[in-house]
Amino acid sequence: MRGTDNQPQIEMYSYIPLETRIPAKHPLRKIREIVDSVLEEMDKEFDALYSHTGRPSVPPEMLLKALFLQILYGIRSERLLLEQIDFNFLYRWFIGLKPDDKMWEETVFSKNRERLLKGEIADKLFEKVIALANRRNLISDEHFTVDGTLVEAWASLKSFQKKDVRKNRKDDGDQGNPTVDFHGEKRSNNTHESKTDPEAKLL
Repeated sequence: MRGTDNQPQIEMYSYIPLETRIPAKHPLRKIREIVDSVLEEMDKEFDALYSHTGRPSVPPEMLLKALFLQILYGIRSERLLLEQIDFNFLYRWFIGLKPDDKMWEETVFSKNRERLLKGEIADKLFEKVIALANRRNLISDEHFTVDGTLVEAWASLKSFQKKDVRKNRKDDGDQGNPTVDFHGEKRSNNTHESKTDPEAKLL
């Protein structure tokens, strides 16, 4: 017998956890496991960024995981990202939001940009996630091609170093993020490259 699709969706509560709705082999499962592991390792660094008084903020871990989704799925703006998170249960599961959690204000990223994105914390998180994924053999060297539209890279200007300096740092085994002063220094793709993303280019 043919079923009908005109049944009203009037259920107020759901007793099915989001965890059960995500396929066991979905690639975001392994990614979330790695990201959560690195975030836990960086807990004290996040704690140092915030005052111990005042109203609780949106957890920085959630904001950064949301930005991972923006990168992974090529979401064009933070406004569209918040819109997607609001109704996409996969995204809510990845971030750690419950189905009935209220979505954040649109200003949440601009208010936290200086603290999380313009400092070293986001770059450090990204580098650690890539390193851990690489150790677990989860990174493919398979080539893929995108169209001619510019794709913004998650690589800060601070990550760009002179190519010969970068080589020497590798020889020293020092993978830290140095304090770099570019004042008065000319940079180009011929002389500098990003240690975070070697494919990133200066424009």
